[in-house]
Formats: sequence, structure tokens, C-alpha cells
Amino acid sequence: MQPLVSVEFESFAVSVPRILDACGVGRVLATQDRVLIKPNLVNASPPPVTTPVACVQAIIEYVRAHCAAEILVAEGCGDACRETPEVFAALGYDELAQRTGVQLLDLNIAPLVERQNPDCELFPRMWLPEVAFTHFLISVPMLKAHSLAGMSGSIKNMMGFLPPAHYAGPPGSWKKALFHARMQQSLRELAAHRLPDLTLMDASLGLASFHLGGPPCDPPVGRLLAGADALALDREAAGLLGLDWKRIDHLQPL
Repeated sequence: MQPLVSVEFESFAVSVPRILDACGVGRVLATQDRVLIKPNLVNASPPPVTTPVACVQAIIEYVRAHCAAEILVAEGCGDACRETPEVFAALGYDELAQRTGVQLLDLNIAPLVERQNPDCELFPRMWLPEVAFTHFLISVPMLKAHSLAGMSGSIKNMMGFLPPAHYAGPPGSWKKALFHARMQQSLRELAAHRLPDLTLMDASLGLASFHLGGPPCDPPVGRLLAGADALALDREAAGLLGLDWKRIDHLQPL
């Protein structure tokens, strides 16, 4: 697969297969029997805070055109008050599952495995869902600025895999709150444990000021980004927001 490709956004139906073809994804999918699609559904806010269901549907159709793999659409929301099934329902993912026959998985309660990396300072032992290591992992983030991470992209989207049983804060806080105290280092260590195999970022609009709301970029960014190199993709995405990736710690060499 190509490490990074960028195309002009026309529609998800047109632009998703175009960029995945340009990446050479079809050849890789032909060898897969299990695929996990990970949108960014941090809460129940509509796009561009969260990944449009139409984007994920286009990816599902592409995967099915190239292989007979089992497909999971998986997320573990971060909302302090809602659970992932509520977010799936609010954003149209239940209807997507019914239309396409894919399975939805709540990563917040999925079976876990323990991973170890002695090079990590904060999390040398990390608990993550088993499916993160058994499936070909497609991350589908949104292009957004972030108050703590600098920007929210492919690496930040992996926080959905963090189980609240191990990484939540006090009652009533965000479900992944332990990562917020030292967000940049925490994201670097999460990336050391697992990065996606493929990223497809929706940069059709973009949020330039706040990851949970605010006005979209004006003018809209109007791009899709995709590729096998999540770090390179996030660096490119930072530039689309007018940010210097060299000033964002979790985008430094891992």
C-alpha cells in the first residue's frame, strides 16, 4: 500500500473507492479474512465532529468488492453520559448495520489482551481489545483541531480502543480520562502498542478550532487522505489545519 495519498473530495461514493484504489488497498484486502473499521464516534454529535455513516458505508462496499472478509464496525465512545450503543443509534450506525449486515462492536466492553512495551514510560503495560490485533484495522478519523492533542487524526482516533475499566477517570468524567493528563506522551505510547493498518481521513470539511464543535473550516478543506503510514498522514493533516506538526509532540518520530 501507498503510505499517503490525497484526493479532492466529490462524494463518499465517488472519492472513497478512488483513493483506496490509488493506495493499492484492493490487493491487500484480497488476503484478509477479518476487517475492523474504526470511525471516530467520540460522542453523539453529528459530522464533522463524528465520522459520517456514508463514509463508512463506502468503505464497507469497497471491502466487499475485494474480499469476503468478516467486517466489524467498532468504537468505544468517550462520552461521560452516553454508552457506545446509544451513539451508534443516534448517528445512524444501527441502520447501517441492518442495511449491510455488518456487526457493530462496543470496544469499551470488548474482551481484552495485555500488551507490554518496556520502552513506554507511562503505559509499559496496556490493556486493549483483542480485536485490535486479530483484524485488519482501518481507522476513519475526522480532520479536527484538538485542545490537548493539537490535532485529532489517525493516532488520536485509536483512543477509542482504550477500555474505561482501565483508563477512565473519576465517576462522571470522560471514559478515557487517564490519557488526558499527559495527552501527547500517552498518544505516543498508544501508537507504540498499536497503529492502524490503513487510515482513511475525512477532511472534506475540517474543524479548525475545537474537536467537539465550532464552525467548520472556511473554506472547507475538500480532501480525503488515506494511506498505510498513520504518522505521515497525521502530519499532512496538521498542515491542512494550518498547524506545524513539528510543534505537536505525538507527531514526532515514534
